[in-house]
Amino acid sequence: MAVAQEAFVTASGPGGQNVNKVATAVQLRVNIYALGLPPAVFHRLKDLAGSRLTAAGDLLIDARSHRTQEANRRDARERLTALIETALKEPKRRAKTRVNRVGKVKRLAGKKAHGQKKASRGKVEW
Repeated sequence: MAVAQEAFVTASGPGGQNVNKVATAVQLRVNIYALGLPPAVFHRLKDLAGSRLTAAGDLLIDARSHRTQEANRRDARERLTALIETALKEPKRRAKTRVNRVGKVKRLAGKKAHGQKKASRGKVEW
């Protein structure tokens, strides 16, 4: 099987009666296993694809926003490229924050004050 396949289907939307006659929407099908991506990039692409990924590993991209086949084909390819480029970027690792001793004491004092305020609420004895 080829890495990518394009199929043209009839689309709804702009185009008047033309949309009923001409298959302008593009369905781009790419097998992500055949792309030969490194494992980290592959897993990020799988996460980004979400419900567009089939059980067989095909990534489906539907492009139907334009009136012509060529514009929809270009749109589908650009969206695929953007998805792969996003997967290629390694996310920045989050730096753990550390609270110093003074900050910890202030936080605990605030919790204590809040607890006392809540404890003072309740039924009033007449």
